[in-house]
Amino acid sequence: MTCAYDFTLPALSGEPIDLSTLRGKPILIVNTASKCGFTPQYEGLQGLWTTWRSHDLMVIGVPSNDFGAQEPGTAQEIGAFCERNYHVTFPLAAKSHVRGPQAIPLFRWLAQQGGFLARPRWNFYKYLIGRDGTLVNWFSSITSPESRRVRMAVERAVMDH
Repeated sequence: MTCAYDFTLPALSGEPIDLSTLRGKPILIVNTASKCGFTPQYEGLQGLWTTWRSHDLMVIGVPSNDFGAQEPGTAQEIGAFCERNYHVTFPLAAKSHVRGPQAIPLFRWLAQQGGFLARPRWNFYKYLIGRDGTLVNWFSSITSPESRRVRMAVERAVMDH
């Protein structure tokens, strides 16, 4: 059976993000964009990362230009924007396709696991992977990282040993 830990993402900085090195850790995967109305969610994602990384939570942003061409930048521009405006320190993957036939394998797997409604329809869809590598929950763009739903789900995933 395939699980999230079976995937590797190209990193924004070039080297791969090998999810197998995160085996046993919960992961919050988010398709991101720098020029979206939801872009301020980077702040909430950074907050979750800051709060829970000592409890093994990994947050990974996956920049994508798939929705409204809202991530037009280069890798350097995306990294600088996130650092300068939101002080992002969690890992960012390289700009990737997250929907349709060109979607990267991880996002094809997430769509398969979550079903039709879980497929990203805009930027900032959030996918929570449990310590066992399975998709435990997903949240649409309108559900902010600071929302009670996301915070409680992350806390449950982190505390589930």
